[in-house]
Amino acid sequence: MDSDTAANQVLAALPDWGNTTSQLNAEIARRMGVTLSDLDALHTLNKHGPATAATLATRVGLTSGSVSRMIDRLDEAGCVERIQDPHDRRRVLIEPTSEGLDRLRAYYAELAACTRADLAGFTEAELTAVLRFIHLVNDNTTTTLTRLRTP
Repeated sequence: MDSDTAANQVLAALPDWGNTTSQLNAEIARRMGVTLSDLDALHTLNKHGPATAATLATRVGLTSGSVSRMIDRLDEAGCVERIQDPHDRRRVLIEPTSEGLDRLRAYYAELAACTRADLAGFTEAELTAVLRFIHLVNDNTTTTLTRLRTP
């Protein structure tokens, strides 16, 4: 297969993958009783650990008012709690709860198992190439998002 054709096929497949992933995340958010941006915040907290409301707002692209309401919803859903910053008692951190993370992981467990099984069929070199591609696409997507958000 000619590489230009393969590249075009990859480019053509990406929107479908993104759309399906978006729909999956929206369904999981609905089942957890939160919004899609709330789910993004929970993923962010899972990856980066506790954060201030301002840091969380920046990471998920929300205003300070929106992030306050988001934290309230996540707290009400049992997914986060507010804790004192151990390094600065004047600051409050938003921390994911074990219950919230367990619920989140449970919804993705089947997909993670299938994906792990799929990846087992790839060589280390192929996986390295896939990971390189994912990083490049993520960097390009982040750059485009930043550009579009800049007035």
